[in-house]
Amino acid sequence: MTNRHTARATPPWHLAAPALFVMAWGGNHFTPLLHMYETLGHYSTVTADLFLGFYVVGLVPGLLLAGALSDRHGRKPLVIAGVIAGIVASILLGLGFSSEVVICLGRFLAGLSVGVAMSVGTAWIKELSSAPFDLVARPTAGARRPALTLTVGFGLGAGVSGVLAQWGPMPTLLPYAVHIVLSLLILPRLLRTPETVPRSRMHGSLWLDLQVPLAGHRRFLRVVLPTAPWVFGAAGIAYAMMPKLVESQLGELNLAFATLLTVLTLGTGALVQPQVSRLNSITHGRAILVGMGLMLTGILSAVGTAVTLSPVLALITAILLGAAYGITVVAGLVEIQRISTPSDLAGITGVYYSLTYVGFLLPVAFASLTKFASYPTMLALLAAACAGCLVLTAVGLRRA
Repeated sequence: MTNRHTARATPPWHLAAPALFVMAWGGNHFTPLLHMYETLGHYSTVTADLFLGFYVVGLVPGLLLAGALSDRHGRKPLVIAGVIAGIVASILLGLGFSSEVVICLGRFLAGLSVGVAMSVGTAWIKELSSAPFDLVARPTAGARRPALTLTVGFGLGAGVSGVLAQWGPMPTLLPYAVHIVLSLLILPRLLRTPETVPRSRMHGSLWLDLQVPLAGHRRFLRVVLPTAPWVFGAAGIAYAMMPKLVESQLGELNLAFATLLTVLTLGTGALVQPQVSRLNSITHGRAILVGMGLMLTGILSAVGTAVTLSPVLALITAILLGAAYGITVVAGLVEIQRISTPSDLAGITGVYYSLTYVGFLLPVAFASLTKFASYPTMLALLAAACAGCLVLTAVGLRRA
């Protein structure tokens, strides 16, 4: 009786959230370990950044295909598949330390898993945060809850794995084993989560489901599109680029500092996300401009870090870009959920997150361009581009 009453009293979105949490954990626990791969595995900086790139390659089908498939077959089967893909990814990464091919495959599957979390999982929690599953949630809860869950997963995954790799035994295995155990533990809870897609919607043409007409919506093009790539562009700068810029100042603490930057970036993002609703109220729906303003400030701070090679300035950069990331991602989700319907929510969410992850390729692009330009120069040009997107978004909001 007690167990049945507890299960009934548990808000349905609480049952789905752990799945998003572990998929995000599995997607980002690799990032602070890049220095370990370069030192213990003797991989070049370009190869290590390529491992990040394969993660983005896996994200694309996870973001764009999973949403359409979940419209046909339901949210739950796709999220279960995403969790399993994350488990397989960690197995490959844990056992394939000496093989570039195995690492790339593991990173691809990790990206696929996170893509499912972001497109299908975000839509699922949005639906579980609305009637009839939740009668008391605030209007922005459907954007805030999945974004916060993913951010905490990204941050804790990176933090725990970085600490284990720096000071724990079996640094190439233990971080991945922790993720596998966590993922196996949440599967029974996931099976109890209610499905939100009516059976009447689990039919139709997959080709029609793959089409996302909302991607041509005026508000999406004018407000969301100019801001989306900067979401994970901020993350890429803060915890993939900054550690490399200041590594000569840190000695043997490079991995620990990279972990600290990751946790600081995503921790700041998690702290500001619950405030986006209030910020939108204060600014009359312009929280996304606040996020972009912080983004520009953070990139200018990154320019200063590249010039001075100061670890302290790198920490300040991480805080600024973390706040920018947290505000911009939730504000962007609020925008797309404002224009979407239940039948196209997962699809447009997948498109949105696909655009956000374009920015995560910045470290790879910058590492490849160092023969032609210095980091201060490239970051200064990036700041100019960010300022241009801020202006475009402001004009778009006014017209929209």
